[in-house]
Amino acid sequence: SSLQAASCPFQHCLQSPVVDNIFHKVYCRVDCSVGNMINSVTLTVFLSCQVFLTTAFSRLIQPASFHRPTKTSLNLFDKVFEESGPLGKGVTVGKIQVALACSDRGPDSIVGILERKADSAGDTQYQLARLCNDVCLSLLRKSSDWTAAASESDWFSWNDAGKAESLHNTWANREAAKYEKEYVPGTDQEEKGGGPTLVVVSLVVEIQGDNTEFDGAGYSLTKTKEVISSLAGDCLVEGGECVNAVEVFWCPGEKSEVLTSRDVILDFPELIDL
Repeated sequence: SSLQAASCPFQHCLQSPVVDNIFHKVYCRVDCSVGNMINSVTLTVFLSCQVFLTTAFSRLIQPASFHRPTKTSLNLFDKVFEESGPLGKGVTVGKIQVALACSDRGPDSIVGILERKADSAGDTQYQLARLCNDVCLSLLRKSSDWTAAASESDWFSWNDAGKAESLHNTWANREAAKYEKEYVPGTDQEEKGGGPTLVVVSLVVEIQGDNTEFDGAGYSLTKTKEVISSLAGDCLVEGGECVNAVEVFWCPGEKSEVLTSRDVILDFPELIDL
């Protein structure tokens, strides 16, 4: 039939060796392309997995970084569980130093005032607190004579009250060693014994709580006044019962001695010019 006649050439062409050869080449090319594509994808995935595993493994074997907690962070943690008193928590040991220009050694000079306060001071807790307050007020009244200042402090919890006392004693002994030095001018120096001199006053205090401001003396005249005023007010809280210990030193101690600016630089390097 006409349908068979029309279909026979088509079937003949499909079954011819030439067409089979063409289909075979096309199939081989497609198969090779697909195979290359699969190999490329497989290689890419393998390399990606290898890089990922290497990075992950290196992170696992890398030593963990250790950040040592600062004393400030430890203090903040300790204060959370610390009981609060009239002036805050724990115990603070502080030191304030002020250098002044003293034109004479009369009774109204800073040296004369400190000598009178020291002679009349007692050893009770209130008398020590009163001595601290008097010295602070005397320094504030002589603020126009200030030439340099410095301060530092350290806080302790009540569980470490022994360490606070130890630090107070260490700072006091360190300053006492300085004040045992004699500052007698030589015959070839311009300064004469008993004449104008620089005076360095050091105040070492152990006071309860953490409200007293010790940091900042020497940064500016205003900041130095704030530090001394803070201690002057806090030392009389609760009738002075918050003050555990007070040590006052001044140099030079004898009227024949003269403290020069060079002596201050050598023996009191912590002082900051105002």
